[in-house]
Amino acid sequence: MRTKTAVAGLVYPQVSAVLFGLGMIATLMIPALKIHAMTILPIVIASSLILSAPLAWWIAPRLRLRHWQSRRDAPYDAQ
Repeated sequence: MRTKTAVAGLVYPQVSAVLFGLGMIATLMIPALKIHAMTILPIVIASSLILSAPLAWWIAPRLRLRHWQSRRDAPYDAQ
């Protein structure tokens, strides 16, 4: 298994939870959407599951990037 696939698999549930939460908050906070919540919520669930896969695949390599600055350039106060 490639590292990118493994990291994307670990990131997928968190991304899915965030997208689901955003959709749920938007649905329940907007009065026009709250009226149709019974039909919108299954759409929110399905779309969060579907959209999470490409988003996790996009995030995975960025989690493996090195620090922006090298360690010798970073301030070190413990002396």
